[in-house]
Amino acid sequence: MNIHEYQGKSILESFGVAIQRGKVADTPEAAHEAAVALAKETGTEWFVVKAQIHAGGRGKGVVTETGSHGVVLAKGLEHVKDKAAGILGGHLVTAQTSQDGKQVNKILIAEDVYYPGENEPSEYYMSVLLDRASGKNIIMYSPEGGMDIEAVAEKTPHLIFKEEVDPAVGLQGFQSRRIAFNLGLSGQGFKQMVKFTQALYAAYVGCDAAMFEINPVLKTSDDKIIAVDSKVSLDGNALYRHPDYAAMRDTTEEDPTEVEAGEAGLNYVKLDGNVGCMVNGAGLAMATMDIIKLSGGEPANFLDVGGTADAARVEKAFRIILKDPAVKAILVNIFGGIVRCDRVAQGVVDACKNMSDINVPIIVRLQGTNAEEAKKIIDESGLEVRSAILLKEAADAVADVLA
Repeated sequence: MNIHEYQGKSILESFGVAIQRGKVADTPEAAHEAAVALAKETGTEWFVVKAQIHAGGRGKGVVTETGSHGVVLAKGLEHVKDKAAGILGGHLVTAQTSQDGKQVNKILIAEDVYYPGENEPSEYYMSVLLDRASGKNIIMYSPEGGMDIEAVAEKTPHLIFKEEVDPAVGLQGFQSRRIAFNLGLSGQGFKQMVKFTQALYAAYVGCDAAMFEINPVLKTSDDKIIAVDSKVSLDGNALYRHPDYAAMRDTTEEDPTEVEAGEAGLNYVKLDGNVGCMVNGAGLAMATMDIIKLSGGEPANFLDVGGTADAARVEKAFRIILKDPAVKAILVNIFGGIVRCDRVAQGVVDACKNMSDINVPIIVRLQGTNAEEAKKIIDESGLEVRSAILLKEAADAVADVLA
């Protein structure tokens, strides 16, 4: 589950990570009030106004309605309201959004941390995530912060460092010191970075995150190390342990069809193909997507109906699949282990009879308990539904309807 920058920073702060302080607002008037309160708390005179959407590249992105960037600087309280009005309610287009962009419903009013001092501020990149190949966590970091990490990796790969952390023992002191050394730090900045990395790793583990990305991590002019940004993805399978984090979910940032499917207990992910899939079990779903590609089609979705497939559940799955206008055919592939195939077949027939707006071919492949009886139910239903028992039969049927 992805969360907004201001939410990620609140998690970081709760684990002792130093952050750029700020307040969230959803109207220009609220933005001005937030800036006034922030000025009293921090003494800042300039304010950074940041669009809050689930996408990176906000600083370079453009709000289509106003031409404003997604991250702008207000040089004084009197400018905050206008800067906020140029972002709120508009659609921000970045390198990580569609061409339509994402609507900005909230902004973060943050303190200015690039103040003058004895030293020049420096920006670094840092992220924590799981390396699935080794089964260990890694801290990836670079002295080239504030830039797209992909560009850094392509042009200057020698400036990308990785620190592998055994989850059984956690981040060790010598590892934090090595990170600070590789970033070229010394003195107070070195000590602050050691403290920062320890707290960041504790936050990553403590909140069951899938990823923390801080770009940039800033060394201020007075050698403080703070998180200026935060991109956080939480492990959805662990949210039952964190109801307070689960409440941070912003469904307006997600695909509406995927949200609807989740509320119905269906595991659905939209893809870019032309053949809709309805399957029980993630492994079978992946195999079904492969067979669709081998037959000359492209999967339009991943949809796992789970262990039950009664008429109501099948009908809901059909309606969700058919929301995609690119779907030219639907392949239902069910293995009847826990659920009997004849019951699934009857559910498919009942759902199809209850829906008058199905205008694409449907191929149903049922294998397992009572598969022969299930095929008979489909064949004698009077519906324009093609049945199959073998996976090759289903693949051939997909190829025929796409021809």
